[in-house]
Amino acid sequence: METIVWVVHLLTAIVLCGLVLLQHGKGADMGAAFGSGSAGSIFGSAGSANFLSRSTAVAAAIFFVTSLSLTYLYSHPDQQQGVMDKAAVIKAPVTAPVDNSKLKEIPK
Repeated sequence: METIVWVVHLLTAIVLCGLVLLQHGKGADMGAAFGSGSAGSIFGSAGSANFLSRSTAVAAAIFFVTSLSLTYLYSHPDQQQGVMDKAAVIKAPVTAPVDNSKLKEIPK
């Protein structure tokens, strides 16, 4: 379970960094008004801002949830943590004592 949460957390962090870097700042709106060419983009002149901001909000929410999940998982550990604790205890079978008096000596 922890491995799945870690993978989702790391992938979300990478996506979140990418989405933040793709967004344009507040000063870029003035350049778009004077024809910098953003109106010909895939999402239109205002569509990319809405798409990127909503995608960033979703990625941030997923990152927040996975962060809280990892905090909960590590603050409430299972009773058995180690490999040796999780391994099944194997008991040796009880056998009758061996009578060494009946064994023959090995010639030298």
